[in-house]
Amino acid sequence: MGFFDPRYIIFMMPAFILMLLVQFYVSSAYRKWSQVQARSRISGAEAAQRLIKTNGLYNVRIESIAGNLSDHYDPRKKVLRLSTGTYHSNSIAALSIAAHELGHAIQDSEGYFPLRLRAALVPAVNIGSYLGWILLLIGLLLGFTNLALLGLIVFSAGAFFALATLPVELNASARARRMLLQSGLIVGKDEMSGVNNVLNAAALTYVAALITAIMQLLYYATLIFGMGGRRRN
Repeated sequence: MGFFDPRYIIFMMPAFILMLLVQFYVSSAYRKWSQVQARSRISGAEAAQRLIKTNGLYNVRIESIAGNLSDHYDPRKKVLRLSTGTYHSNSIAALSIAAHELGHAIQDSEGYFPLRLRAALVPAVNIGSYLGWILLLIGLLLGFTNLALLGLIVFSAGAFFALATLPVELNASARARRMLLQSGLIVGKDEMSGVNNVLNAAALTYVAALITAIMQLLYYATLIFGMGGRRRN
């Protein structure tokens, strides 16, 4: 079981390799397009402020935060937090990221169901990541198949969260593309190509996270059902 079990390597190594490749792709896309200035010459913060006014989101504030690619929207405080690199930069990457995060703010204002579903899953994920793991280990170590299976079910909340995240992120990116074009912040096929590159790379991180969560569940499922088979023999 665990890292000493060859089956763990068989199940998880492809997922780990995928995560590394995706991270490399994300870094490459961001590095490339963070060096290309948008023709509009406005910063990520200015772009976000313009889009806030365009969409009537007057209760949304913008803040600058430390970190690299730490951008996010806080629906509880209605704050769009942009990393320093996004807040001050007028690059294609900065505008893409700012518009994407604003897409989440629009989802919040519209009561977008997948966003609400993802938020509702957060408590279950927080509980499942600890309780599910404990039940799994106890069940596997003591040979209690039903307890281990219960742990697997509880632990699977993380995979459901990753699945629920996909439509939220893809929709935010679709909104970002549309807003950037309609507002004139992005013009020309070359700039739109950069926007697509940045947003598609970001989307792949969520796909990779979902695949990793599924592979982990499958690994533990093989242990549990294999344990049940040994007991019957």
